[in-house]
Amino acid sequence: MGRIGLPELLVILFIVILIFGANRLPEIGRGIGRGIRNFKDATRDNEHKTE
Repeated sequence: MGRIGLPELLVILFIVILIFGANRLPEIGRGIGRGIRNFKDATRDNEHKTE
């Protein structure tokens, strides 16, 4: 499987807009951002506890 380029990302974005609608995209982005931040915080906390 090759790398994901700009055309593939545009197709994925188009499909997401079709499924969820343009109004819900910021809400979905915030949720994904929170999830990534929580994951990073959890891994960082785990590294400090093991030292």
